[in-house]
Amino acid sequence: MSHNSQLMFVGASLDLGVCMERQVVQRAREAYLSGRTRPLEFRLQQLHALQRMITEKETEISTALKQDINRSQYDTPLLELVGIENEIKLAIEKLAQWAAPRSVERNLLTISDEVYVQPEPLGVVLIIGAWNYPWAVTLQPLVGAIAAGNAAVVKPSELSEYSSLLLRALLPRYLDKDLYPVVTGGVSETQELLRLRFDHVFYTGSSTVGKLVMEAAARHLTPVTLELGGKSPCYINKNCDIRIACRRITWGKFVNCGQTCIAPDYILCEPCIQGQVVECIRQTLLEFYGADPKCSPDYGRIINQRHFSRVMSLMEGYTPVVGGQSDASQCYIAPTVLKDVPPHSRLMQEEIFGPLLPIVTVSDTDDAIRFINEREKPLAMYIFCSDKKATKRMIEETTSGGVTVNDVMMHYTLSSLPFGGVGQSGMGCYHGKHTFDQLSHHRACLIRSLGMESVNLARYPPQDRRRARRVRMALKSPLIDMSKRTFIWAVTATVIGFGLFITLLVILLIAAGLNCTCWYWRGFYNYF
Repeated sequence: MSHNSQLMFVGASLDLGVCMERQVVQRAREAYLSGRTRPLEFRLQQLHALQRMITEKETEISTALKQDINRSQYDTPLLELVGIENEIKLAIEKLAQWAAPRSVERNLLTISDEVYVQPEPLGVVLIIGAWNYPWAVTLQPLVGAIAAGNAAVVKPSELSEYSSLLLRALLPRYLDKDLYPVVTGGVSETQELLRLRFDHVFYTGSSTVGKLVMEAAARHLTPVTLELGGKSPCYINKNCDIRIACRRITWGKFVNCGQTCIAPDYILCEPCIQGQVVECIRQTLLEFYGADPKCSPDYGRIINQRHFSRVMSLMEGYTPVVGGQSDASQCYIAPTVLKDVPPHSRLMQEEIFGPLLPIVTVSDTDDAIRFINEREKPLAMYIFCSDKKATKRMIEETTSGGVTVNDVMMHYTLSSLPFGGVGQSGMGCYHGKHTFDQLSHHRACLIRSLGMESVNLARYPPQDRRRARRVRMALKSPLIDMSKRTFIWAVTATVIGFGLFITLLVILLIAAGLNCTCWYWRGFYNYF
């Protein structure tokens, strides 16, 4: 084939790919506009089907993750599938409540009107997943999209190749294939999707790509949810139980080979406990992974050679006090601890996203707070401290997407807590009802009557001082909670009050009548 023919073939392939993405999105929009996602029964049916997929295909999912990232078969349910199942179960149980009109307070001008907020679907959502937890961070947003009545185009990461292909094969078997299509591919496919108009874009990944996603979405004024990362600090107070603290930190840092967006990125502690922290982590690693973590079935691998080289380059110039071994052929880097790391080193400028744990020393709690606040707002912050006042102060005087005290990453497991970043670590949040709300439009609804027009006369022209005063007083009146329960109590109280008023009035009238009668007969008696 000639050079020109090759170029024509490549160009034709690219055009075909562009066409396919457009057709997928167009089909999803047409399916959405048909209205079949509106009934709650349809949404529940799709959620039950997704639940079946997770249950029935757990073995295949575990195998794919083993091939992608050397994930242990026992870690797959713990780190990904249980969370998805919990999200689905909660959505099924609460969907009717989440989707119901939400009563709001009224003022005097709308006291007799119907006033509520109605959650309604946004339309077609684009979900761009990440490779480090390719099932959890892709399907959890999908649960919320389905529950909220949206269509969703799912784009898994091409780096987790086996999981991506399996998801593309499985999802159309269980869900509506027009409403919830899967688009696979790399950068070019993602770029083409981002050129198209969506009603919301949900992206999980790096801050660098997050900026590109936001820029692309801005062309269509499309709202975005960005679940990014950053350097999540972990402060250890010298007065806490350091042994337990280090066990929990070691688990959070080295699970999934350190490739977790909310893993502790670095430790802050006073110099007097740094040696004890290192030794406790060393003992914990021996307990978790044995003398050679490379042989442990519970220890993962770096996703690919490019990321392996990036993480290894972060170690240049340092002598690890724990670990440091590597094997490029297996993308293996041992759990590694580095102490006395300078605050302005490259290791402290980039998100590590690998099994390297630097320790930076601070003089006290004040110094730790200053250190954290001088940097970008992290996705998570971890505080190990037995002093409640000191803990409260650290929470109040710092900012992060989420915070966990005396543990790591566990705030992610609670569907009742919103999960998301702030500033450079992201925007928007999800999990449970928060995902439903994030992927819904909250429509303001006021339904008035054409009766009682006399009440509205004060706002019509011609205006005068008296009319203006009336409408001003009505608009400035305190908001009144007219929720169902409050309304029942208000009606009951009004009826009882009115009844008491009538009773009192009758008694007064009777008393007045008796009094008049007495005066009449007394006058009649005196007359004669």
